[in-house]
Amino acid sequence: MPILRLALGTVLLAVVLARSACGEVLTSGPPACPGVALTFDLCPVRNGSGYDQRVIDYLVEHKIPATFFMSGRWMARHDTEVKFLLGIPYFEVGTHGDVHAHLPMHTLDEQQQEILAPVRVLKTKYGRATSLFRPPYGEFNDHTVDLVKNLGLQFILWNVVSGDPDPTLSLEQIDHRLSRLTRKGSIVVLHANGKGRYTYEAVAHLAEQVLPQRHLIPMTVTDVLACRQTNR
Repeated sequence: MPILRLALGTVLLAVVLARSACGEVLTSGPPACPGVALTFDLCPVRNGSGYDQRVIDYLVEHKIPATFFMSGRWMARHDTEVKFLLGIPYFEVGTHGDVHAHLPMHTLDEQQQEILAPVRVLKTKYGRATSLFRPPYGEFNDHTVDLVKNLGLQFILWNVVSGDPDPTLSLEQIDHRLSRLTRKGSIVVLHANGKGRYTYEAVAHLAEQVLPQRHLIPMTVTDVLACRQTNR
């Protein structure tokens, strides 16, 4: 299988859909599920704090469930923030690679190290186990999929790309995209590392307009996949 790059606006290839159908690569929950998973990648950044305080404060203020995919390098630089996110009962965490590497460019052993390192950090340093994995840049090949499966992890992608880190997109374009694509069982990808100019506004648009208008509720990825509703 060729390298798969799920960039902004890229349509999922048929082979990805085939993987998804057999449960190896998950892009959404059940189509009848009334929930939507708001997910936030926490990738390392070269400039800035690497943490979008406004977005986190909004989620906490409104008690909105969310799933955060943390890279190992991001965790190493944000110990206080990791502990805070782990302490919020309606948040859950997954991993997003160790150094945010382009996995298909690496050997099988190198991919395994990239995938496992942050899982071990979460367990040994923070006492938190996780089975959720999202590949950096959304890139993977057959080795990645097989590794994740053999390691007992769940391979989580998305079916709604917010586009929040794209500097060429306006707020109106991001809001339109979210309004057009979000539906029952959706997994939405956003960023909480400060790379998104309009992430705060996009989250508010989803929480205050898109979801209520469609009688949808925010859930964690785990709850969307199982389609469980939780009391908040």
